[in-house]
Amino acid sequence: MKLDKLIGSRFKERPADCVIDSHALMIRGGYMKNVGNGIYSEFPVLKRITAKIENIIREEMDAIDGQEVLFPVVLPADLWDESGRYESVGSELLRFTDRNKARMVLAMTHEEAAVQLVREYAQSYTKYPFMIYQIQRKFRDEARPRAGMIRVREFTMKDAYSFHTSQEDLENYYDKCYVAYNRIFQRAGIPEVVTVASDSGMMGGNLSHEYMLLTPVGEDSIVLCTECDYSANMEAAENKMVNEETGTTQELQCIETPDCKTIEDVCAFLKSDVTSSCKAVVYQKNFDDTFVVAFVRGDYEVNETKLRNLVGEEIHTAEITEDDCLAAGYIGPYQIAKEAEVYLDVSLKGLNNVVAGANKEGYHYTGLNLERDLENPEFVDISKVQEGNVCPCCGKKTITIKRGIEVGNIFQLGTKYTKSMNMTYTDENGRPQYPIMGCYGIGVGRMAASICEAHHDEYGPIWPISIAPWEVHICCLRADDEETKVVADTLYKKLQDAGIEVIYDDRTGVRPGAMFSDADLLGVPVRVVVSPRNLKENSVEITTRDKSVKEMIAVDDAFDYIKDLKDKLYSRINEKVEESK
Repeated sequence: MKLDKLIGSRFKERPADCVIDSHALMIRGGYMKNVGNGIYSEFPVLKRITAKIENIIREEMDAIDGQEVLFPVVLPADLWDESGRYESVGSELLRFTDRNKARMVLAMTHEEAAVQLVREYAQSYTKYPFMIYQIQRKFRDEARPRAGMIRVREFTMKDAYSFHTSQEDLENYYDKCYVAYNRIFQRAGIPEVVTVASDSGMMGGNLSHEYMLLTPVGEDSIVLCTECDYSANMEAAENKMVNEETGTTQELQCIETPDCKTIEDVCAFLKSDVTSSCKAVVYQKNFDDTFVVAFVRGDYEVNETKLRNLVGEEIHTAEITEDDCLAAGYIGPYQIAKEAEVYLDVSLKGLNNVVAGANKEGYHYTGLNLERDLENPEFVDISKVQEGNVCPCCGKKTITIKRGIEVGNIFQLGTKYTKSMNMTYTDENGRPQYPIMGCYGIGVGRMAASICEAHHDEYGPIWPISIAPWEVHICCLRADDEETKVVADTLYKKLQDAGIEVIYDDRTGVRPGAMFSDADLLGVPVRVVVSPRNLKENSVEITTRDKSVKEMIAVDDAFDYIKDLKDKLYSRINEKVEESK
């Protein structure tokens, strides 16, 4: 490929609307162009990268007996009615009506389509187990697209669906997918991806894991233990904590606290510590607007995912009026209105002398002891984990929190979709059974952007050779010099004939600095500089994009050196790829 024919411009200035480096570099480097809010077209450079990621994914899915299929992007709403998700999924699902007034959706996930595809085929136990997968465009009407390809509305995704006749068989296959996913990320040059337990969310199911690439710009909070292998997404992380210094028990007193509606205001007014306070966070059920009150220690935050799972239905932030049963700003667990559904967090267990709302305008309690003053209080985990909490695995106070980007996920779905969509098979005893499903997803564009985010410098991406747009980048300085051009052309052809992917920059009238700047933005692993100055020593300069190699190599030896260097770069990656299961 000649660089002067490459579609897409490269430029120096950082776009003002790019908040993270990968987004800025991929715009500057001519990888993609914004079409609309959270929607991008891909230039050839990015398409070459994503094609290589897709090929790695295909090889690993095929290796565990996956069969590639293709589902429609547009689906009839009737399918989503069958699963119950047409109503339960929020506004992220784009619903529309076609010219015949039929209700349709733009699929953001394809569980319904997968079940619809195979439910007539797989009516006998002899057809199981099997897995189908696709790599396909999807649309999710994301409320806040950001960070380039990290969070978009239209995206390419690999999603796979496995079908089983027993939970044991699903778990065995789930383990195979777990390893296959590790291999995918390792082969793509990001072995640092960690696996964390996660919440299944709208997907449903009992067990799920996310694959997270740790980076300070990540959107997700990852809970890790520094002493053991425990890891979980913040949404699913168990909050294990003990209130050790609870103080001397005091009498319950109702104190006037005028104009103190926040827990910080109350504690400042009473000169008490926020760690001895009880904070109320109020929600309402979407279905009937019943109040749901979550009480946590004053220095903790409510984990809405945990709370939603306990409530068992969707909730939203409450709007409290003067006519309601709750006194906004003064809500407490003692003698709270019976109309409200109340949850007490584990962060409150064992506390003495708690400051809490008195459920009366302008008043708070002091000296509250929940175990003493409430009737059989039940404590549940509805709070976000904090640094230094107790690890639920090893029991040490070694919890740390880092940021990460989700690059893949796997779910044990169970029979959520096969039951709701009436997919059955006849078992060996002639009885009808519901198949058990697993689901496995990877965002291809997000993965490319995440790799760029993890592997770049101030000048551009540093692509792992396994997914780089090209393997070698030749810079011919002074292409108007005959000898230089001949040497560069000859090397270019020789590499191409050997099946090595080469981008060749032989533009005339372009300064070396501009050539090198473009090369940095393209991030190709091996760079070869052919110039009149180097040829005076009968050599070419060969470097790697990560700066680990910089050598002057004789012209006659250049081809063999490049080929060996390419093989070494692949070997570095393959050394970190675990054995398939």
